[in-house]
Amino acid sequence: MSEQRIVVRQPMWPASSVLMELLAGGIGLMLLVALLHLVCGAPTLLYPVAGGVYLALSGIIVHGWPEGQQRFGWANRVTLMRAILIVLLTAMLPLPAFINEHHLMVFATALTALALDGVDGWVARRSHTESRFGARLDMELDAFFILMLCLMLVIQGKAGAWIMAIGAMRYAFVAAARVWHWLDEELPVSYRRKTICVWQVSTLMTCLLPWVTTPWSNLALALSLLLLMISFAMDTVYLYRRAAV
Repeated sequence: MSEQRIVVRQPMWPASSVLMELLAGGIGLMLLVALLHLVCGAPTLLYPVAGGVYLALSGIIVHGWPEGQQRFGWANRVTLMRAILIVLLTAMLPLPAFINEHHLMVFATALTALALDGVDGWVARRSHTESRFGARLDMELDAFFILMLCLMLVIQGKAGAWIMAIGAMRYAFVAAARVWHWLDEELPVSYRRKTICVWQVSTLMTCLLPWVTTPWSNLALALSLLLLMISFAMDTVYLYRRAAV
């Protein structure tokens, strides 16, 4: 009887260079937290919260990393820089007093993250390193960024719980696609979708500033929610019509 060899398939991990990029990003995040601790008096709670959120993000990147892709690339580095800023803002959610005392710093951090949103795509096109993974990571970061800003507004008492509809809409769409699979089909590139996303983030960021008060903040946020609902409705109609063909 011939000897049969049992092959155990090992889980696919990104190249060591990719893991090193994530490690470098984590070190950079901790240095930013240390800077906030020294300059702005940020509570030490910021260290473990930021580290925990970053570990979760790194796990998602490792899990979704494309098989065979060895290099991280400059476009993904820019996206990672934006992710680090979003993680830093997320870690501030349990610290409303700190946010109130340093609202301009929070706004500047969010504005930098928003500005980097257009840089990674430009870098990817210039370096011919566009990838489906990079586009998906960018999109999911946008969705999480919006959700985080909505949470920050609710925690700060700047808006009611209804504003969470803006942050939850992307995730509700993904959940609906589990039931109606035609919603999971790929959508074409849309400048309308990108513009509305930037509008959402800009409005949420602006409403965090202390001099933006009701009723103007609620009107601006309600308009953002309406635009987002229209955008999702247009995408849903497009996917439904394509599935019906």
